[in-house]
Amino acid sequence: MWGSSLTDSTAKGKPDIEAVDVSARMTTLNEVLEVTTKPIIYDADTGGQPEHFKFTVRTLERLGVSAAIIEDKTGLKKNSLLGTDVEQTQDSIENFCHKIRAGKHAQATDDFMIIARIESLILDKGLDDACKRAKAYLEAGADGIMIHSRKKEPDEIFAFCDWYRTIENRKPLVVVPSSYNTVTEDELEARGVNIVIYANQLLRSAYPAMVKTAKSILTHQRSAECDADMLPIKDILELIPETK
Repeated sequence: MWGSSLTDSTAKGKPDIEAVDVSARMTTLNEVLEVTTKPIIYDADTGGQPEHFKFTVRTLERLGVSAAIIEDKTGLKKNSLLGTDVEQTQDSIENFCHKIRAGKHAQATDDFMIIARIESLILDKGLDDACKRAKAYLEAGADGIMIHSRKKEPDEIFAFCDWYRTIENRKPLVVVPSSYNTVTEDELEARGVNIVIYANQLLRSAYPAMVKTAKSILTHQRSAECDADMLPIKDILELIPETK
C-alpha cells in the first residue's frame, strides 16, 4: 500500500505542499494499520531536515510501516508533475546523502527501507544527472531508488532502467507511471523495475463519482437516481469484518 502525501493532503482539504504535519499523517497511518497487515510504503516528501527525518523513521518503524520514500528536493514542496512550471529546487547530492545516512543510522532494525526518489528527469536535468545521483544515494545507504518522470512516453524511464541494470550494487527500483500511463507492468518488469506505484488513481476516481452524486441529489432533490452508482449499504458494512 502507498501512503500518499498528495491523497492524504487532499482528503484533509490541504494543498500538496507538506501542509499536513507529520503527526497528522502518522495518525492516518495508525488508523490504516489497525485494519490491515499489508506492507505500507510511506510518501515522506522531502523528509524535512535530517534531524527531523530521524524521528520520522523511528515513528514509522514503531507503527510497522515497511519503507519511506524521500525526494531530493528542498524548500516548499510542490507536486513533481508540475515540473518546471513552478519553482522547484533539487537538493545537492552531498546534503541528500547526509539525510539518507541520518535516516539509516536512526533505524532500530535492518528491516525498514529508505528509498531515494530522484527528481532529475522531472526538472529536465537529464539522464546523466539522474544516474550520478543514483550511484551516490546507493553508496550513502539507500535501500532502493525511485526514478520519476512527467513525460507522456516512458523513453527516459526505460533509458534509466537500462543503465540501472548495469550497476553492481543496485537495489530495488521503483517507478510511478502517472504520466506515462500507457506502459504495462510487464514492460516495466522486463526493464528491471521491482515496484510499481499507482499513486493517486483511486482518489482521482472517487472524487468525480462523489461530485456526480451530489449534483444528482441537488437536481432531483432526492437520492433515488443515484442508486445504480452506489454500493449497497450492506456491502459497505461488510467491507471490514468485525474482529472476533
